[in-house]
Amino acid sequence: MNKTANKIEVSIGSALEYLDLVQTVTDSITNFMGFDEDTAHWIGMSVRESVTNAIQHGNRLDQNKKVEIRFEVASDYLEIFVKDQGNGFRVDDLPSPLDPENLLKPSGRGIFYIRSFMDEVEFKPHSQGGMEVHMVKRVSSN
Repeated sequence: MNKTANKIEVSIGSALEYLDLVQTVTDSITNFMGFDEDTAHWIGMSVRESVTNAIQHGNRLDQNKKVEIRFEVASDYLEIFVKDQGNGFRVDDLPSPLDPENLLKPSGRGIFYIRSFMDEVEFKPHSQGGMEVHMVKRVSSN
């Protein structure tokens, strides 16, 4: 988006134990940017879901593969990139959590939630392999 954004990058191994660390970094950034408590919560949830998907589904808990999280902090938006080293997927192939046969399933809602909470969401195969989730949340001008 804007080339004047400050970048904060975190690279973690493919272990769910790192989720709390990522959550702490996300909370610090959203607090620093002045997001209200609800918005900060949903940004944190979106990042946590993206990183969980990257660890479990992308890298399949392979400790030799990394998940890279990049935050780009600007005055009027937060841009987040989550990249795994997995085989990727087609977003169109994901089942809808709103289909009647999926309503009671405990999984499959993460991407739906991310799309609901963030202003922009894009899933794309990364040029060096793996998938990258790109999310944007704008600072509201209340």
